Amino acid sequence: MSTDDGWVKVADRGDLGEGDVIGIVIAGREIAIYDLDGAVFATDNICTHAYAKLSDGWPDKGEIECPLHAGRFDIKTGKATSPPCVAGVKTYPARIEGDELQVKLA
Repeated sequence: MSTDDGWVKVADRGDLGEGDVIGIVIAGREIAIYDLDGAVFATDNICTHAYAKLSDGWPDKGEIECPLHAGRFDIKTGKATSPPCVAGVKTYPARIEGDELQVKLA
């Protein structure tokens, strides 16, 4: 469900626990949604080093650790922060609107 300004509901607020990450597929894109200190952030869900879903990884101190080779990405910026990852992941604007988690894809 998309709003006129490009925001898309991706989950209910209750689907994402404090400090957690979930993976969703919306408009053909695999996206990871994170709760970081009560705020939400979104990145591509696929590691740039090798095919692995970041939502299967471990959020820790503002970073997500890939479950395959333990590379890490900054949740807020998408920047690769630990080898073997060197290329960052795309980020998306994300917000909480009422009881909805929303991401802006465009």
